[in-house]
Amino acid sequence: MRRISQVFGLCITLILAFSLVPEVHGMTFNDIGESHRAKEEIFYLATGKIANGDLAGNFKPNSTVTRAEAAAMIGRALQLDGDQRATEFNDVGSNHFASGYIQEAAKLGIITGYRDGSFQPDKPVVRGEMALLISRAFEYNSTTITAASHQLLSMGIAQGMADGSFGAKESIKRSDFAVFLARSINAEMRLLGQEASFNKSRYVTTNNLNFRSGPSTLYSIKGKLNSSDKVKVAYYIGEWAYIESNSKQGFVHSAYLSKTDVTDIEGILKNKTLIIDPGHGDQDPGASGYGLLEKNVVLDTSIRLKNYLEDSPFNVKLTREKDVFLELWERVAFAEENNGDIFISVHANAFNGSATGTESYYYRSANNSYVKESKALATYLQNRLINAWNLSDRGVKEKNLHVLRENSMPASLVELGFIDNKSDNAKLASAEWRQKAAKALYLGILDYYYHYEGLKDISYLYENLGASPSKKLH
Repeated sequence: MRRISQVFGLCITLILAFSLVPEVHGMTFNDIGESHRAKEEIFYLATGKIANGDLAGNFKPNSTVTRAEAAAMIGRALQLDGDQRATEFNDVGSNHFASGYIQEAAKLGIITGYRDGSFQPDKPVVRGEMALLISRAFEYNSTTITAASHQLLSMGIAQGMADGSFGAKESIKRSDFAVFLARSINAEMRLLGQEASFNKSRYVTTNNLNFRSGPSTLYSIKGKLNSSDKVKVAYYIGEWAYIESNSKQGFVHSAYLSKTDVTDIEGILKNKTLIIDPGHGDQDPGASGYGLLEKNVVLDTSIRLKNYLEDSPFNVKLTREKDVFLELWERVAFAEENNGDIFISVHANAFNGSATGTESYYYRSANNSYVKESKALATYLQNRLINAWNLSDRGVKEKNLHVLRENSMPASLVELGFIDNKSDNAKLASAEWRQKAAKALYLGILDYYYHYEGLKDISYLYENLGASPSKKLH
């Protein structure tokens, strides 16, 4: 994320919102009437406590802006740490109202002091300096006053003087500074024809995310967003993203957006081919019990798992989708031919009706390059199945099975339960419980990619199911 977003992580109060027109009801300044030219911008900043008035209730729109005031207003807009403290400047003590903002802004290179070690907090800000401060603060990347002035004009943030110049050496009034700062924060307030460029796409990673008119929880809520919603991002103000969704623009906290671009996330997941192998088939029924055949149970469960995976960007392939027979080598060959990323074989157990529970397997060998990955995959699958089915936990085990030994990818085989055990059989025979097993396997797959492969941006896929990532294995 951009430098501002990385550094300004102070405020992660996470209920957010949005509105086309700022709320001004109940907020007044004695010297800002209904017809004041900067009323909307002044009240917009005041709503977010970015700008304020004096104790008598006056904004003093015609007063000049001091360097300390500029640092404080920009600092509040970016959610910098404004706690009063000692600074690097010999004329700004820890008791100065803006000491925290001055020190933070100086540390980030937004504002600088003078060669004698002073800051001159009461010195008026001129328009050229204002342009450079805004360019640095909001990362417009202009390095000179001339370039910064032209940039603010071209973006619809600033206006020139009556004589056609920018008036770079003229002191700036509080009302004008409020206008320029508000337009920098909220692109909807800029001059007509100067729209923000929404050139990034992100997923929302939580439900009921408030969509706000400004970059803090003090601003009004315009709507709600939910997990997996796609939004377009123009820029960041501190930890808040200025986004567009359904033709509306506003702010959400970036903690609830994917870190990776939508296209990048989908591209990564589409390149992950998941091989699901329903065991047995046709003349090979597998285990049986109480009139139930393993080949039918595991095929139905695998198809249900496929349905979950098809609702995600993952690429999923089943070795069989009907009652056909496949040799073990054919299952491995299928995985290889489809460039599988992981392989999961689904089975049901049997042992004279006396055993019960769920277990998962992986293959350990010096010749197996995927031992750690296979064990992690088996463990995440096992944990989810135990939580979903509440059968006895028979653990994650090593076993020399053909489909695990011969595969050149992370591979696991799961035994859902014992088909010849009356209690286990009841769940294997139930469409509802098979659906729960499929969901558990899907979540186990997500856990593997989330934790082991570090794909944190798939968190929205959990939210789609009302779930969350499991604890990381240690």
